[in-house]
Amino acid sequence: MRNLTLMSFKQEWKKHFAVTRRRYLFAASLFFLIVVLIILPFFLQFVENREGFSFEDPMLVLFDPLDVTWATFAIIYGALMLAVLYFIRRPNLLQKAVLTYAILASSRMIAMYLLPLNPPLTMIPLEDPFVQFFGPGEVLTKDLFFSGHTSTLFMLYLIAEKKLLKSVFLISTLLVGTFVILQHVHYSIDVFAAPFFVIAAYKIADLPLITR
Repeated sequence: MRNLTLMSFKQEWKKHFAVTRRRYLFAASLFFLIVVLIILPFFLQFVENREGFSFEDPMLVLFDPLDVTWATFAIIYGALMLAVLYFIRRPNLLQKAVLTYAILASSRMIAMYLLPLNPPLTMIPLEDPFVQFFGPGEVLTKDLFFSGHTSTLFMLYLIAEKKLLKSVFLISTLLVGTFVILQHVHYSIDVFAAPFFVIAAYKIADLPLITR
C-alpha cells in the first residue's frame, strides 16, 4: 500500500511536469514566493519601528480582550498541516497556492505600507507558542491591515476542492478571524477586509494567461 501511494504521488508530479510550461510556471511561482518571504521579515521590522495611528474600533469597545492564543494557533497549525498533506499530492493546486500566497503576501506589504497603524490599545499580544518554544522572539504588533492569519486560511478554503476540507478551512477562517478580534490583536476592519484581498489574489493567480 505504501509503495502504491508513493508511486501515485510520483506519477501525479511527473504528469504535471510533463508540460514544459507548467515546469516554468511552478519554478517562477516558487522563486516569486521565496523573494517575497526573504523581503517580508525586513519589511515587518520596518513597520514595527514606524509610528502609525490608532482609532477607536466600534466593535472592540463592546468587550474586554480575551486571551485565546493557544486556541488560535492550534487551529492555524492544524489547518496548515492538513493543507500540506492535501496539496503535496496535487501539484496543480499546490502551484496555485504558492502563487496566490506570494501575491497575497505582496498585497499585505503594500497595504501595510499605505496604511500605517498602531495596534489597539487594549491588545493582548498574539505570541506564537511554537516560535516562543525555541526562544524569546520579538512579538510583532503592527502587521495589522489586513489580517495575515485570516487571509491565509481563507486562501486554503478557496483553493481546496474537496467539500469536507473546504468546510474545515472555512470554519477555521471564521474561528481565527473571531479569535483575533476577541483578543484585540486586530481591528475588525483588518479581518473583514482580508477575504476581499484573498479573492483578488486568487483571481490573479487563476488568470488564463497564467494558468494555461
